[in-house]
Amino acid sequence: MRAVVQRVSSASVSVAGEEVGRIGRGLCVLLGVTHSDDAPVARKMADRLWNLRVFDDEAGVMNRSAADVGGELLVVSQFTVYGDTAAGRRPSWIAAARPEHAEPLVTAVIEELRRLGATVATGRFRTDMQVTLTNDGPVTVILDR
Repeated sequence: MRAVVQRVSSASVSVAGEEVGRIGRGLCVLLGVTHSDDAPVARKMADRLWNLRVFDDEAGVMNRSAADVGGELLVVSQFTVYGDTAAGRRPSWIAAARPEHAEPLVTAVIEELRRLGATVATGRFRTDMQVTLTNDGPVTVILDR
């Protein structure tokens, strides 16, 4: 599993002109699944996202997590984070899991985040989505498995 995570002051996702998810201060997560991912990997990713320390403490040091600051999460499925651009000009998507494998695992991450206490908004799996965000910092990190 791979996540591109951006600390945001706000973020939203729309499908066909309809807003389907919105958050305030928190994390915008573009989440990809690969073939070897399973339920334990999904639970671990949720825990890592919820406890990722990218929010400032009182000294201005990134030492607080979304769990600590009451941050919200916008989770958007994104197979393209597994695009391989090592050769040629067109990315290869071979490492990205098929939708029937990926969708339940994305759902598992979302459900585990909610179980941990997170407020989570989502996109819609297998749709053309438009994501709008205000990156705070900017802070962007990549989490792999």
